[in-house]
Amino acid sequence: MSRRPDNAPAFGPSARLWRRVPGFARIAGYISAFISRHRGVLAWTGRLWRGGEREPPRYELTRWLFLRLFGLICLSAFISLGVQIIGLIGGDGILPLDRFLENTGGHLGAGAWLKLPTLFWLHPGDQALFGTCMAGSVFALLLTLNVLPRTSLLMLYLLFLSLFYAGQTFMVFQWDLLLLEVGFLAMFLPGRSAIIVWLYRWLAFRFMFLSGVVKIASRDPSWDKLTALTYHFETQPLPTPLAWFAHHLPEPVLVSLAGATLVIELVIPFLIFLPRKLRHVAGFCFIALQAGILLTGNYNFFNLLTIAFCLFLFDDAALRRLTPAPLVRQLDRAGTGVQVPVVNTLVAAFVAALILTVNYGQFRKIFTGAQSALLTPLYEIVIPLRVTSIYGPFAVMTTRRIEIIVEGSADKKDWKPYEFRYKPGDLYRRPPWNIPHQPRLDWQMWFAAHDARDRPPWFGRLLQRLLEGEESVTALLLHNPFPEAPPRYVRALAYHYRFTDKTLRATTGQWWQRELIGIYYPAVELSGD
Repeated sequence: MSRRPDNAPAFGPSARLWRRVPGFARIAGYISAFISRHRGVLAWTGRLWRGGEREPPRYELTRWLFLRLFGLICLSAFISLGVQIIGLIGGDGILPLDRFLENTGGHLGAGAWLKLPTLFWLHPGDQALFGTCMAGSVFALLLTLNVLPRTSLLMLYLLFLSLFYAGQTFMVFQWDLLLLEVGFLAMFLPGRSAIIVWLYRWLAFRFMFLSGVVKIASRDPSWDKLTALTYHFETQPLPTPLAWFAHHLPEPVLVSLAGATLVIELVIPFLIFLPRKLRHVAGFCFIALQAGILLTGNYNFFNLLTIAFCLFLFDDAALRRLTPAPLVRQLDRAGTGVQVPVVNTLVAAFVAALILTVNYGQFRKIFTGAQSALLTPLYEIVIPLRVTSIYGPFAVMTTRRIEIIVEGSADKKDWKPYEFRYKPGDLYRRPPWNIPHQPRLDWQMWFAAHDARDRPPWFGRLLQRLLEGEESVTALLLHNPFPEAPPRYVRALAYHYRFTDKTLRATTGQWWQRELIGIYYPAVELSGD
């Protein structure tokens, strides 16, 4: 009888395979020898896969930090709206809300409030608009102070959803949709379910990956040739002072940065689904990209909000080093031994199923162009609530900056310009900072200048309000050249704006230079004058 090898199993299924399956003993021997020779490499691979975790990850600190940041972001969003909402959509504003709801209600019929869920169906007056912004600010402050967090999160979502629909064209931005989706998920964070953490990671993946997909799908030559950033810093809606310096970086640097952007958006997002340390790499890359955008462009709370939910790519162990020790100990004590109630897990699972189902339909439409008929009833309920959306900023780059300069005159001879608070106008004025505030009229002026179809309907309303001297509208501007009485005529001219080069700025102090393109809106006066 042959002697049993020392490494052969003595009993069990493995022993039977060893004795009865031809070749099994030899293969098992090779595997055992390989493991023995490469024990160190395999141990390192195992640590990489586990990410150095010695215990299940915890998210008490992560949740706490995120909710405080989210409260501050909401506070800035509501205050920003509050200081301009009467001029934008008040009774005497550019797009009065009461008229909008009256027209919309007549068009949509009895179920209008289901398709346009806003509290302003009850009362669309100026006091209600301003009061809603102030109420949102109060609840945001309460959330920041960790007072009544569940109630505050619910009210923040409902109030901002109401303002989103009330704002009409002034609230059509991707960051408004993102704030609603982030806020909807935040309502379930106090339940401590890890499912919500994974939904934030799924949001980070969707946001970043689709940002890259739309760039490739657009077939924009500036992305194909990696020349997008040679235009971006100069032509973006509201550049910061640092944008001038970024615009003058050497072209190879700008090309490299454009390539890095595509890598971060198209490749790095897949690290989210890999082990802990690789997920951290994704988090650092996303935060670095958002920081670069934040430094060179005034995108209000957009980049801050993205950085905030990217915190969920980390866990408490990763964030402890950046957090005061007393706070860490307090949260550790509060979270020790806390069991997640079954009902919280079930609710989180339902939210996940809802969002993933809607996202499936949205992805299917993006990549195939087909809409699922089975999901149509669900869309009709969920989409108006804006609990999840599709994102894709900077799909097509603007290669030429066009600015609209609005002017007024008493006699059609001497024209004086209206200076906006944040958009370029005065050639010698340095591009200002306005983060986290969003001047929504300034932003829409950029879109109006680059709208190839026609002048937007609201633009004529803006000129009418300037002719009337409406104070809530002129308050949106930096300078009203007619403080005593409104002008008899107003007009708008289109200019091609470019950053000055280093020599011209050093000798003249100009930040911008411009060339007249032509008349954007001919001179008008109030009817009946």
